[in-house]
Amino acid sequence: MCGRYAFFAPADAVQRWFGVPFAPGLAARYNIAPTQDVPVLREREAGHREVALLRWGLVPSWAGDPSIGQRMINARAETLAVKPSFRAAFRRRRCVVLASGWYEWQKTATGKQPFFLHRRDGEPLGFAGLWEQWVDRGSGEAIQSCAIVTTAAPPALADIHDRMPAVLAREALAEWLDPMVTDGARLSPLLGAGEAASIEARPVSRAVNDARNEGPQLVEPLAGAR
Repeated sequence: MCGRYAFFAPADAVQRWFGVPFAPGLAARYNIAPTQDVPVLREREAGHREVALLRWGLVPSWAGDPSIGQRMINARAETLAVKPSFRAAFRRRRCVVLASGWYEWQKTATGKQPFFLHRRDGEPLGFAGLWEQWVDRGSGEAIQSCAIVTTAAPPALADIHDRMPAVLAREALAEWLDPMVTDGARLSPLLGAGEAASIEARPVSRAVNDARNEGPQLVEPLAGAR
């Protein structure tokens, strides 16, 4: 499950890490929530990558109502090839959701404690994602939206939550983004938890529970926590 995350990498880090010739100056965001516009990397033509803002919560092209996207923020890696909501995008419309880390909540005796999970070296993360375009038949309004692919968390992280975003290895980006690659047997191995060894978790303030709260203080280690 990934229901809240952060992205605050500078443009030069996005260019270097994700191989884009130009990255727009995106505002730092520390409490990204579903239905908001989020930055993704995608390849519309072979070899041409772009950073775009898409609504978080995938709306299938066949949906009668775009509100379905509120229930489509995550897509399980294990069922992408068969779920009607995701299988077409899995074949042809894959993206990378740009992130710096994500939040998970662990049950404790005093309530749910939020943790911020991020790379130890401070580099950005690329979550495997899917995107779709939905068009209103009446008005012609188009909505481009996305979902974050999730996978089973390894033992080192599963005590916080048993699911995690599928964090793509840097060398896997080209294959995941390539619209000419449509074979699920080639794509599915990219979606494991192999990058989890580079992730560390730290407890943070429960202020992140309220999506209206913003700012770098949300990812700071909780005072007194080891």
